[in-house]
This record gives sequence, structure tokens and C-alpha cells, in this order.
Amino acid sequence: MRAHTIKTSVRGKYLLRLPSHSGPAPLLAGFHGYGQTAEDEFNLLCSIPGAERWFCCSIEALHSMYTPAGHPGASWMNSRDREHQIEENVHYVDGVIERIRALYAVSASLSFHGYSQGAGMASRAALLGRHRAESLMLLGGDIPPELSVSVGMGRVHLARGSRDRLYSKERHERDAARLREGAVPVVVSEFLGGHRVNDAYLKAAGEFLAEI
Repeated sequence: MRAHTIKTSVRGKYLLRLPSHSGPAPLLAGFHGYGQTAEDEFNLLCSIPGAERWFCCSIEALHSMYTPAGHPGASWMNSRDREHQIEENVHYVDGVIERIRALYAVSASLSFHGYSQGAGMASRAALLGRHRAESLMLLGGDIPPELSVSVGMGRVHLARGSRDRLYSKERHERDAARLREGAVPVVVSEFLGGHRVNDAYLKAAGEFLAEI
């Protein structure tokens, strides 16, 4: 048996909210967690204080699935054909950003946000994609170990809930150390909570965005 691959076209979905003011504005692009949808990440982005001054874009993963509870969702990738999926995902994200910039008055400032599994996708978009990020916000998910962290990631906000069992304190500290060793400016944040978004995280995220 010989295994082959062939490129094909699929449709991806993204949600976009325009900024509250007219004129050029920065772009905040977000990636949801495992089994979630674009709507979940969209609601998160729009809840960050100050995000109304940004174009808020939530990008949905290409791989549809059902959660254990039977709800439809999506996943960025799994261990099978991982290299191909990474390439396809990065190309997909590049295309979304290019389309938004072609249609709207988007400034040069770009920030990526990733929650849980989406944190890995946000890291890849920042380091492997064609569009340079000014900042990167990671919540409850680690930086993929195969990536070489660099200042190309922009300024990083690295956050976890203090009771998060999926993204442990050890993994959080390891990622913070990797960023510092790579001379990447990083704000390390730990808030009271678990593997969920809460008001404490949103406040910290808003303060980070306000400094960009």
C-alpha cells in the first residue's frame, strides 16, 4: 500500500466585528479551544475591555467534530498528518488576514489571541505566518515545543488560571522561561480560576491590550 496526499479546497469560517470608531484600527485575531466554535472565541474577544477599538476576528478551525456531549465543534489538528495540518492552518489564517486587510481600513498593528488548543495555533500564526504580529496573547495553552521562540512573536501575554489542571503551573513556568531565554518581552499572568475565562482574566487582558 502507498499513501498519497492531494491538496484540495475547503471553506473556512471567521467572524468579524468592526471597531466602534471610524478610520484605521488594529486587528485582533483569535483562535478557539478544542471542540469550540468561532462564536466561543468571538464572545471572548469582544468581552476584553478596550477591544471595541479593534477589529475583532474569530477564526474557526477547519476540522469539524462532535464533542463527547454530542455538540458540534471544531479542532485545529491531531497527531495524524500533523505537518500537513499545520501548513494548511497557517495558510488559512494568512488568507483570512489578507482578506480583512483588503476590505477594511486595518492598521499595521496585529495581535493574535489563543485559548487552550488555540494557543498553539496563535503561536504558529505568529511565528510561521506571513503577517508579523505586534503582540501575542495565550490563555490556558502552551507554546508548541517544536517552535523556536523569537522576538517575531511580538510582546507576549502568557496567562493561566491558578486551578487549571490542563495547563499546569509547571508548563506555564516552562513557557515563560522559554520566552525569556529567547529575549521575547513577556507579561506572565496567573489569575484565580480554572481552565475558563473569567472577569479576572479579561481585566488583565484588557490592560495588556491598552499598552499596545
